[in-house]
Amino acid sequence: MPQSGFGPSKLTYQMSKVHNYSAGPCILPPEVMRKASQSVIELDGIGLSLIEISHRSKEFVAIMEKARGLVRELLNVPDNYSVLFLQGGASLGFYMSAINFMKNEGGKGAYVDTGSWSNKAMKEAALLGEVIETASSKADNYTHIPKGYTVPDDADYFHITSNNTIFGTQFKSFPESKVPMLCDMSSDIFSKPVDVSKFDLIYAGAQKNMGPAGTTVYIVNKDALGKTGRKIPSMLDLAVHDSKDSMFNTPPVFSVYVSMLTLEWMKSLGGLEAMQKRNEEKAALLYNEIDRNPLFEGTTAAEDRSTMNATFVLKDEAAHKERFDKMWNDARISGLKGHRSVGGYRASMYNALPLESVAVLTDVMKELERTA
Repeated sequence: MPQSGFGPSKLTYQMSKVHNYSAGPCILPPEVMRKASQSVIELDGIGLSLIEISHRSKEFVAIMEKARGLVRELLNVPDNYSVLFLQGGASLGFYMSAINFMKNEGGKGAYVDTGSWSNKAMKEAALLGEVIETASSKADNYTHIPKGYTVPDDADYFHITSNNTIFGTQFKSFPESKVPMLCDMSSDIFSKPVDVSKFDLIYAGAQKNMGPAGTTVYIVNKDALGKTGRKIPSMLDLAVHDSKDSMFNTPPVFSVYVSMLTLEWMKSLGGLEAMQKRNEEKAALLYNEIDRNPLFEGTTAAEDRSTMNATFVLKDEAAHKERFDKMWNDARISGLKGHRSVGGYRASMYNALPLESVAVLTDVMKELERTA
């Protein structure tokens, strides 16, 4: 089996040369980066690089199985669910989720529209059948998570996006659904414990919390597959990928390997309960400063604020933007600029971002107030 190299004595955090708030690809733990970089030269003393060995070799098969096993362990995945590492990102997942769950004749998919990514998922599903917009916060520029709606019983499935990287909102609890519930969990998977059994499909691009871009994890209820009455192309058929243990075609070996290392890192720190505590501490530190500081304000409803992506603005950009931008750049903060759809600033606080980096940002915000 591949060796992680992680242990209690090796968990002292080494600060990055910059404080990385990138919305994706994400910050990764320095321990993971060191081992991943070594693997490109030579994997675990075998005399070959990770990226030149066969994906059918015993070394990589062990890596794939360990990665899948760690997903199962960390998320307590039920036995009747498959864990797959595929390609195409969540953007392909928009279509794959629909084609594997929407009936061929009279198919209907129900969606909650909470931002750009859920909207794109709806557009992909519309290529296959009817899309029912169950609820939307678009009229309010996606500043909150819709509430008080009913999931239609006649839909083939119900789809949500758990966290919205662009607008900074997050489902704090999941809806009840009598039809199969599907979730794009790309930007908050592994940030906290999740009851997988509530969903028939969870899919998530690696590049937010789990690893580098290149692979997507699918967690699917095997009992829910094969019921659409449609012929699905092999590369889009989750049942085909399940039958081949994620090896129907050549997998993205480097991304799977680094994801495996990151999952091991999470486990070594105490699992998803520990990740949740870390992430809540970081979010509280930043949101408290946003609310306290008279120069700033948040852009989303307080009850729906994302622990992963905090969005905020200056109340008076004309007076303070030029100076604030210089201050956070001088503090070696990277990736803080907000998405063009929202403007302002977005602090993405994925698992590997240390609390110390958030403290650097809040110190800059306090200094701006002091010297304004």
